[in-house]
Order: sequence, then C-alpha cells, then structure tokens
Amino acid sequence: MTASAGSFGDRARAAIARRGHLCVGIDPHEPLLAAWGLGADAAGVREFGLRVVEAATGRAGFVKPQVSFFERHGSAGIAALEDVLAAARGAGLLAIADAKRGDIGSTMDAYAAAWLTPGAPLEADALTVTPYLGVGSLDGTFALAHAHDKGAFVLAATSNPEATALQRATSGDGRTVSAEIVAEVSRRNAEAAGQGHWGSLGFVIGATVDWAAAGLEPFSPVAPILAPGFGHQGARPDQLRAVYGTMAPAVVASESRSLLSAGPAGIADAIAAAASAYPPVTEGSLHV
Repeated sequence: MTASAGSFGDRARAAIARRGHLCVGIDPHEPLLAAWGLGADAAGVREFGLRVVEAATGRAGFVKPQVSFFERHGSAGIAALEDVLAAARGAGLLAIADAKRGDIGSTMDAYAAAWLTPGAPLEADALTVTPYLGVGSLDGTFALAHAHDKGAFVLAATSNPEATALQRATSGDGRTVSAEIVAEVSRRNAEAAGQGHWGSLGFVIGATVDWAAAGLEPFSPVAPILAPGFGHQGARPDQLRAVYGTMAPAVVASESRSLLSAGPAGIADAIAAAASAYPPVTEGSLHV
C-alpha cells in the first residue's frame, strides 16, 4: 500500500513543519485538578482536558491524553475522554491516545478498532502500543492504522529504569530488544510507505535514553518518534539534536507537568513558550 498525502506519517510530518515539535500531554491527576480549581471526578477531567485543548490550538501540533486518568472515573471518565479527543481532532490537533495497549489476536484487534476506527467514540489519530508480546501481535493494529490513515507509536526504548534489563537484552546476533523492535517495525513501514513519505508506525524513544547504550541507530524509512522526558523529567529542548542526532526532525516532544503546572490562566502562554524553545531542525539529514 502506498502512503497517501493523508497518511498519519505525512500528517505528523506536516504538523512538525507547521507548529514545531511540541506535544502537549493531557494528564489530569488529582493534584493538578486541585491546583486548577477542578473536582477530582469525570466532570473535572473533562473540563481540564478541554481547557488544555483550547490552549494548545494554534500553538502546538499534537496533544496526548493519558488514558488512565480518564479510565479511573469509569464510564463517565471515558465519556469525558471521548469529548476531549473529539475537541482536539476538531481543532486540527493530532490526538495521540496514550493507552499503551498490547495483547494478541482478536483482543488486540478490538483495542485497535476502539481507537483507530473513523467515527468510533474514542477515535484518535494515533495510539501507543506495546510490542512485548511480539511485534507480530500488533500486525492487525498496523493493518487497521494503514487502512484508515491512522498511526501507532510502538514502545521501543523507554526511560524508566525498570525497563532497562528487558529492552537492552541482546539476541544471538548481538542486537538489543529495542533495536530489533525498531528493525521489525521499520520493515513494515517500508512495505507501506512510498518513496518520500514518512512511515505511520512510529516509536516511543525517551528523551533520557542513551541511543548507543540502547543499541539504537538512525532508521529508515523515517517515522515519527514520540519522545517523553522533556520538561519536568529533565530533558531540555536545546538538547533535541544532541539526543536524537539525525533523527531529530522526526521527534514529537512530549511535555505535560512542565506545562500544566502553569494553571488555567498560564497554560496558553506556557505552551507557546515551550513550542518556541525547540530549535528548528531541517530534514536535510533524513532519508525518507
């Protein structure tokens, strides 16, 4: 299948070119809700999410609701998330559902359908997924994403210390688990993305990850990299090139607490300032 102009990879590429690298995390945990003067309930997370979407519109290209903070409120919380996702997509933002789904067979296919089917109540532009039941377990998800011009971000190298032993374990050929995941997903991108297009199956690679230690190298075709770790977790926008090297133009840099702590009165200015802090990076070093 040849990627169309509307593929998620190309839409992510256009969003970075238009609005820069920033992705605004929507993480309505209880201390933030209290600081914003909102209740720790479904109505509070809905209002929080909608206000963040409004502040991000025209200032960033991506938002990333953390699904768990909505799920904890049951059906009313899921309804609130539906409203937030619809508002984000309606405002022209690319909405990444941070659900980290991973399963096998028809179960994983059902997860994919919930998030990546056009018109579904929880429709998002992309979904975070875990490949640790085998990359092949996600093939149905990848097929659905390609069929509907949606995206998936595959957890490849996360920055939490609990993941190091697993993700940096090596196989018989000496590659790390992280490197094998990137290679397997990149092969699928190569089958789906036409020459000159970005792949729609991206990767989660933390901003605090040492690429050499993780066994990672630049990959082709280019696909978006969802990069948690900027802002509160310590990575700085001016380190974008140092951390991601020639892949820096593809980075979707996620910040949440560093922005959300500005409160409802300051969130729009905080997003604008953060977006402008990421240096413009040209695509000259990328091979698409």
